[in-house]
Amino acid sequence: MTKIMIVVGSVRPGRVGLPIAQWVEKAVEADGRFEIDFVDLAELGLPLMDEPNHPRMQRYTHQHTRDWSARVAAVEGFVFVTPEYNHSYSPALKNALDYLAVEWWRKPAGFVSYGGVSAGSRGVTALEPVLAMLGIVRAGAAVEIPLLTPRIVDDAFVPNGKEVAILGKLLGELALLADALKAAQV
Repeated sequence: MTKIMIVVGSVRPGRVGLPIAQWVEKAVEADGRFEIDFVDLAELGLPLMDEPNHPRMQRYTHQHTRDWSARVAAVEGFVFVTPEYNHSYSPALKNALDYLAVEWWRKPAGFVSYGGVSAGSRGVTALEPVLAMLGIVRAGAAVEIPLLTPRIVDDAFVPNGKEVAILGKLLGELALLADALKAAQV
């Protein structure tokens, strides 16, 4: 089984990212090809980057960084569930990415983004240079969810057929990419 990490990229109180990520988690479980590490950045609680050494050196001084490093190193791919804030990405997600370097290298990632009319796509686009620098390989399929408020019912996200289909395609790409990229990870 391919081990993937689902990352809830928002820490904002009242966020809709958590119910969306829980929908993703259920879909990944039902798919059957993956082992899951579910990471809620609000629970992870990484402080604003507090390591004195460059992450590429992997000379971590804090236990929270060593723990985060071990979790990221142990997976073969990622699904980032992320909002769009002011035409860009979540600062909590950027902080979590910046803590590490080597652990992300040549692993695939897919996005489930959400927001207003742009459905979070501008936030994902703003993250692309960061992903490239970290060596993360982006899957082509991306679930983009616009105008969420009426789609959360009893604290659960209600996807439409298009979102379900695209998530299935995204998971297929992650499985293929994770296998293909194993040889490229150094």
